[in-house]
Amino acid sequence: MAGITILTTWQSVPWSMVGKIDHIEIEASDAEEMADFLKKLGYEEVRRTEHHGESFELEPTDSDGPLFEIHTVDGEEVPGINHIAYAHDDLDELAEELGDQGVDSIVGPYDVEETGRTILNFRDPDGRRFQAVDDE
Repeated sequence: MAGITILTTWQSVPWSMVGKIDHIEIEASDAEEMADFLKKLGYEEVRRTEHHGESFELEPTDSDGPLFEIHTVDGEEVPGINHIAYAHDDLDELAEELGDQGVDSIVGPYDVEETGRTILNFRDPDGRRFQAVDDE
């Protein structure tokens, strides 16, 4: 079929200016239960932190795909995807580029002590949060 592209690996994705997907954060009703479910699907736990209470980070055992960051729902949050984060090597430059493109609600870059990472948050026109993380 002409015009249809089937992506077989993450490496074949044509990444935009924000970079490749670094992680997908999921808010779950029970983070440990969700982490156990992902382990059944072939993911392995790479880190457990106190970020957002208790947080689990899991990646595919073949490392071909993004990391999942799992938290237990807290406060006004609801179960679901919280955000998708992209890896980028210059967050200050990206913040400027996003601003030049008219992207609203840019916050950061700033350091997150619990994870040791630097992040930049921004929102789409409907208010969904996207994130870029330092690729180093």
